Amino acid sequence: MAIRRKRVVVRGRVQGVFFRDTTRRLAAERGVAGWVANRDDGAVEAAFEGEEDAVAALVAFAGRGPAGAAVEGVEVIEEDPAGETGFVVR
Repeated sequence: MAIRRKRVVVRGRVQGVFFRDTTRRLAAERGVAGWVANRDDGAVEAAFEGEEDAVAALVAFAGRGPAGAAVEGVEVIEEDPAGETGFVVR
């Protein structure tokens, strides 16, 4: 199966609701590499790299977020795989 990489920028009430930790846990469960970080503008940004279905599942999660989040919009950018391993919270 092809390796995909997608970067997402999630806007809304997405900080202070365990968005990063939940994303890290879900990425680990699905074998997705990359990172997730809070941005100064209040958004959460993440990069997901892995098998197409697993990356799609993380992008779908970003569109709804964890309980307590209020996602208002998600920008999805297709990128070339970078060969990342592991998933980190920045």
